[in-house]
Amino acid sequence: MKTTIEDQNNSINHIPSRGIVLVVDDNPANLQVLSSFLDQSNFEVWAARSGEKALQRLENDHLPDLILLDVMMPGIDGFETCKQLKSNPRVQDIPVIFMTALSETADKVKGLQLGAVDYITKPFQHEEVLVRIENHLKLRNLTKALIAKNAELQQTQTQLIQAEKVAALGQITAGIAHEVNNPINFIAGNLNFVEKYVQEVVSLLHLYQKHLPEPPEEVKTAIQKSDLNFLLDDLSKIIQSMQVGTDRVTEIVSYLNNFSRHREAGKKLANLHQGLESTLLILGHRLKRNAHRPTIQLVKEYGDLPLIECFPGEINQVFMNLISNAIDAVEEKYKNEDFDAICQHPGVIKIKTEAIGELVILRVADNGSGIKNTGSTKIFDAFYTTKPVGKGTGLGLSIAYQIVVNNHHGKLTYHSKAGEGIEFIIELPIR
Repeated sequence: MKTTIEDQNNSINHIPSRGIVLVVDDNPANLQVLSSFLDQSNFEVWAARSGEKALQRLENDHLPDLILLDVMMPGIDGFETCKQLKSNPRVQDIPVIFMTALSETADKVKGLQLGAVDYITKPFQHEEVLVRIENHLKLRNLTKALIAKNAELQQTQTQLIQAEKVAALGQITAGIAHEVNNPINFIAGNLNFVEKYVQEVVSLLHLYQKHLPEPPEEVKTAIQKSDLNFLLDDLSKIIQSMQVGTDRVTEIVSYLNNFSRHREAGKKLANLHQGLESTLLILGHRLKRNAHRPTIQLVKEYGDLPLIECFPGEINQVFMNLISNAIDAVEEKYKNEDFDAICQHPGVIKIKTEAIGELVILRVADNGSGIKNTGSTKIFDAFYTTKPVGKGTGLGLSIAYQIVVNNHHGKLTYHSKAGEGIEFIIELPIR
């Protein structure tokens, strides 16, 4: 790297490096000439005197931006070195320029077929070397930028698709809630009158029994046949059961309305426990016993949470993604196990909430198989998935991370131990 010294204050100004170039040549004179020239052109230069040394140098985490590779070298020649480079996913995208005195077309074609991007013919012309290096570094940087932009566009597109799906689900649930709400309100409202009328009829019958204790034989027979006392007692219980049922349907409608609040404008104060319950209502059928496993046990440890300022629909989407993943993890772990064996150690999903200072903490844990590399953040990358092929898109956690971290300035972390499950921790500011 080139430096200049200012005489007045003796301070050193570092000129930024234009890139790292690894020069591989068994000739010390060539190495010296190229290193000196490239250093003067503000490139950081690494040198290796054999293909073996070059490959060893590339085992480090820090990699060069371009490789100048001599063809004719003892041991591993340039062609073989290039072949090994291009077979290694870590370094295969680093552009390789061959340096050679060979002028045969067949040799040039062979090098290009192995993955080299260009040739420089010895003896070197400094201007030509510099132009070729600059052009290929620009091309590489443009390619990397294009790949990154394409990945960003793909992620944005898939997130939009996912958002539309969630919005569609919200519209469907809102529509169902609306359609169910009217008739259930009609039934619930009339049940009060039914209960009142039945009580009046029962009181009237008791009055008849008091003043006419000896009815005609035909009436006695009808009373005995119908078991009037049982009917009167059971009728009251049936009405109470109907009332409980209509209350439950009303509660379900409320949960559906809560979940469908996806496109509300602006943040609102929300009860996170209501969001969790509405999500569990929608996913409840997946927790139930089926032909392959017993019921997945749900453990809820709800703390005393204040209302928090958030986008309720988005937070519900995070709950949906995390709890769905927990169910998937449990089912995947036990899919090939004996039913009776699973009953001894059933699947468990634990949801815990608490408020600490200005934060609310929500934990969603399962006893599935967990994941390895618990220090990795790739789990939140778009399209990254540990699920079997066809079981997941790799978008759920990426979207959850964006909602929690970007949209709500919170944190989404996890800890896991292979074979023992995984726990996700959501931290959200109250305001």
